[in-house]
Amino acid sequence: MTTSNQLNFPFSDLVAGYIRSVSYPEIFDCKGMVELETSDGRIYSVKITDACYAEIVRNLGEPFQVAPDIKQILVEDRFVHAYGIFYPEESGLKFEAKHMLLFGQTKDDLRIEEQNWWIHQIQQLLNFYLESQFSVEEGETIDFKNFRTDLSAEGDKQDGVQNLDTISRLIYGFATAYMITGDERALEASINGTEYMQRHFRHQNKSEGICYWYSQIDIQSDGSLRKYMGSTAGGDEGGNAIPCYEQIYALAGPTQTYRLTGSPTIRTDIDDTISFLNRYYKDHGPYGGYYSHVDPVTFDPKADSLGVNKAKKNWNSVGDHAPAYLINLYLATGEQGYATFLEDTFDTICDHFPDYGYSPFMNEKFFDDWTHDLKWGIHQARCVVGHNLKVAWNLTRMQSLMPKDSYKTFAHQIADAIPPAGCDNQRGGWYDMMERTLKDGEEHYRRVWHDRKAWWQQEQGILAYYIMAGVYDDKPEYLRFAREGSAFYNGWFLDYEQGGVYFNVLANGQPYSLGSERGKGSHSMAGYHSFELCFLAAIYSNLLVNKMPMDFFFKPEPHAWPDNKLRVAPDLLPPGSIELAEVWIDDKNYTDFDREKLIVNLPETDKAVRVRVRIEPAGLGFSAGLTNYENSIGTFTLDGDLTKCKLPFLKRAVERVPGMNGMILDMSNLKSVDDTGWNYLLFTKQQRGANFSLQLKGLNPEITQGLKDAELDEEFAVIG
Repeated sequence: MTTSNQLNFPFSDLVAGYIRSVSYPEIFDCKGMVELETSDGRIYSVKITDACYAEIVRNLGEPFQVAPDIKQILVEDRFVHAYGIFYPEESGLKFEAKHMLLFGQTKDDLRIEEQNWWIHQIQQLLNFYLESQFSVEEGETIDFKNFRTDLSAEGDKQDGVQNLDTISRLIYGFATAYMITGDERALEASINGTEYMQRHFRHQNKSEGICYWYSQIDIQSDGSLRKYMGSTAGGDEGGNAIPCYEQIYALAGPTQTYRLTGSPTIRTDIDDTISFLNRYYKDHGPYGGYYSHVDPVTFDPKADSLGVNKAKKNWNSVGDHAPAYLINLYLATGEQGYATFLEDTFDTICDHFPDYGYSPFMNEKFFDDWTHDLKWGIHQARCVVGHNLKVAWNLTRMQSLMPKDSYKTFAHQIADAIPPAGCDNQRGGWYDMMERTLKDGEEHYRRVWHDRKAWWQQEQGILAYYIMAGVYDDKPEYLRFAREGSAFYNGWFLDYEQGGVYFNVLANGQPYSLGSERGKGSHSMAGYHSFELCFLAAIYSNLLVNKMPMDFFFKPEPHAWPDNKLRVAPDLLPPGSIELAEVWIDDKNYTDFDREKLIVNLPETDKAVRVRVRIEPAGLGFSAGLTNYENSIGTFTLDGDLTKCKLPFLKRAVERVPGMNGMILDMSNLKSVDDTGWNYLLFTKQQRGANFSLQLKGLNPEITQGLKDAELDEEFAVIG
């Protein structure tokens, strides 16, 4: 009798893990054998065939990264992705690797944590969306009438549709890109996009003090506009409802632009939209929270026309306020009213979302009185993995603003429950929608429709585990989960050929390119999650985990901020963990700022000024930032005192940029260099070979004298 469901055929797959042992048996077609341990502790014997090729992970806009020799690759404790073929044979299941993805030149080198990795990536995303949406020549204005929701895989426009939440979230991406690159095109795009929304999507009722936003605009063939009140997105009753999440995300782009400029017209729109949300979506009865939908004519959340959405609440209507606009609004203003709104949001989440007596996943759909709605549409009794991770990430942000045991406890419950239930411990990355409970005889939580992985859910996992690793010191595995998730995302989601990132990949990392998941723009996808990931992953990995400084850019309008105080905190981080080290206004050094409060006291002026700030981990006393990399020459800006105890920060910054042919060290803000510092610079130049150049600029008199005393003034070129 033949046993059913026999695994007796070869198939290709991915194994992500850590090399635990290496051997070189004399076997035909074998470069080496490794024992590979997965994230959850399973061991695979992997044959590296002579047909196997290896590469180092590359960023968007980079060419193929050649890997080192196989003997250098096969090193114990190195983390690798091995893609190959499984062969079921009588002696057991054999795995032969055909493609190996490495994450650095050495086992301890993580390219995905280079100081500039995410900043470079957001620059490439900016270039892609500017070209795809606007194709402007130098000197031309970025016109959002040319924006389209739907983009093909190649970045081509599909129709005349402009969706509210999509356009706003792309504007968020542009504003965020400006904040960490200083690219003026990104600033122009965020300002022009916000103004376009105000002209064409906004409905103001000044007598009532409210503002709401049209769901969709169709650009007709004759150039005229057709506007929609109700949403046409799936699950929103085919235009018969206005979902709360659309009005929430209408504020994403304008609020991030407001952080840059302080524009009073944007602030008015934000506050009037919040008034609208509080008047019509908020439950003012004993239960609290926000309803998920209102009728597009009467704004009634309990109208019969809403069907399955009548008097319902969900994750998006309750929790999305915080990441979409509210945290950024608090960062910009520091106003207590927004802090109170955040507290109410997270208290509501902690009161009603945990469901650990029933499932390792939180509940997301609710009736009016917070009882669980387990029959709603396609959702049923299911969970979205990314929503769980999003809650853990945002609870940890909130913990830095207003610490509570409930926030910490719930974040840890999610972070501990997701890896065995919603994470792919074989290949890396996080799954999409899962059944919330095990049925009889089941050992694995079932994926609902597929085992694909969406780009935005990878973002939630990476950010959740990075910030928890940086804020809490009680779970060392959180940093491992962050790095493994980041490795999967950077290894398989970046589209090197066309630009941008893939919407979905298969479980094994290969792109999934069918239907609406084929494109780079849709109602679900815009330049939001990918930009947000770059922005916050850079902040968490640099400022919290690796203790590296970052620069941020702002362009405040004159007299926009009360008392001319510009708040520049990049995110909600633990009090005292970061400080404002240096400020430039219109590229000139500026000294009127509050280091601890992260506030720049702007000068009196009648024009917008370009503000660049350097934020670094508190108490560092020294920073070394890679500010330019061109023609294999790295420019590092040094700040503070280069002493023996601070030398590891410089070494780490230099070692994170492999393949350099030379360095330029900008010492304009460096106070001193001790003998250990000079010895390191000389040894580095000697070690890198005769063709390696090392140039110094901006030396103060003390450092100039120290260079002469060390008799190195003929060894290092002093420029500028």
